[in-house]
Amino acid sequence: MVGLTVSANGAASPEAPVLKCEVGPVSRQFGDTPWLVYSCEDAKSLVVVAAPGNPVMPFFFFLKHSQNGYTVRSEGTGDKSVTDAAAADLSQLSDEEIAALIAETQKATLRK
Repeated sequence: MVGLTVSANGAASPEAPVLKCEVGPVSRQFGDTPWLVYSCEDAKSLVVVAAPGNPVMPFFFFLKHSQNGYTVRSEGTGDKSVTDAAAADLSQLSDEEIAALIAETQKATLRK
């Protein structure tokens, strides 16, 4: 299992409170590069991790749900043009598309 535990502010950190994001993964392309999508225990947030073969590995995005919609945060190193392209795709996801991704991660976990 590769999922992440992130702090509520979106950083990979041992600080409290933490949010476990280990449901899934499902494979997706964002910015024309491969990513693994995990949902979090709040059933509203996502972590998108660079998949094997992605030139920006290690890198992840955290899509956190709030009252005003979703915020996209990122952490890692790599080619900025690649991460910017993926960030642009992730920022365009609608609430409905994010909900569908969460449902897919939950189904993927059940199949394990």
